[in-house]
Amino acid sequence: MVIQNGTLYTAVQPEPLRADIAVENGKIRAIAPHIDPAPGEEVVDADGLRVYPGFVDAHSHLALDGYGMGRASVDYNEMGDILSPQLRGIDSFNPQDRSIEMARQGGVTTAGVGPGSANVLGGTFFAVKTFGVCVDDMILRDPVAMKCAFGENPKRCYAEKGNSARMSTAAKLREILYAAKDYMERKEAAGDDVQKRPKYNMKYEALIPVLKGEIPLKAHAHRADDICTAIRIAKEFGVKLTLEHCTEGHLIPEIVARSGFPAAVGPTLTHASKLELTNKSFETPGILARAGCQVSIITDASVIPQQYLPLCAGLAVKAGMDPFAALQAITINPAKHLGVDDRVGSLEVGKDADIVLAGGDPMVSDTQIQAVFINGNKVVG
Repeated sequence: MVIQNGTLYTAVQPEPLRADIAVENGKIRAIAPHIDPAPGEEVVDADGLRVYPGFVDAHSHLALDGYGMGRASVDYNEMGDILSPQLRGIDSFNPQDRSIEMARQGGVTTAGVGPGSANVLGGTFFAVKTFGVCVDDMILRDPVAMKCAFGENPKRCYAEKGNSARMSTAAKLREILYAAKDYMERKEAAGDDVQKRPKYNMKYEALIPVLKGEIPLKAHAHRADDICTAIRIAKEFGVKLTLEHCTEGHLIPEIVARSGFPAAVGPTLTHASKLELTNKSFETPGILARAGCQVSIITDASVIPQQYLPLCAGLAVKAGMDPFAALQAITINPAKHLGVDDRVGSLEVGKDADIVLAGGDPMVSDTQIQAVFINGNKVVG
């Protein structure tokens, strides 16, 4: 397939370019001012259209919260155990959920999906394409992160079960990280000697990839002090971290930037439903980007419907964010955030052919998405 005559917004070059894209075996084979199709090869005329990489959301609960199904279908929080690192988001994902189709109609082709924030540790996130009938065939990477949470949510959900203060949340996280580290070291010291190995512990096993730096802690943190606590604990254990929500990040941009940890900002297109959201603002992603942070904009779907990810980026532009930075915040930055930027997030040769054709700027509410391709297959339009 060759997409011809489009205006490309690659997400890695600030200026758009007029070029063709050749797709082969689900990958971008070539990008050039003009590409002649092979005999019989499909040609898509994108004249007058803008061509974007598929949009990426770094933080979503897509298809873990059943569309139109009520509370009984909510599968993104385990409410019986405050420390549940052994849970895997893929096991609650429903590929038949209508919200997935709506997501790709909005141009969202990849999402980081996983547990909510009721628990201090909630389980693993994974990166998934928004097309398919079985999650095993849709996965881009699993796991991508281990969810942890600070602030009001674990306090509220477990106030009667020994977690009624922020210091309790931090203590519980430290305790299990220390225990998992001891378990890992004893297991490694035992080597092949089964008799010396510690008794198998599923929770500690799930945390070994975090302790080895293979995946980050994905830290739900709204308030500035919670952001600082997340950074402090990550540095204490020498583990990777991503800052999720980062609602008051604009109050401490230098601290966030100095940490070196990426920030996923949102959901902002919502009512301030709790105290720690009082200072939320669409100015936050722009302020953090200008401070030198790697910024993603997120929906936290279904808090904001997944298909409105580009609109959230547009509202950040309206609040002062540079338009190119806003585009990167829904493409290459979240791809980096999830560790899948070798596959998605930009229009570059060798990457997956996840491509969006739009009649204008998709960050503007009246722009129509004309076509969406995932792995080179047309899934919308």
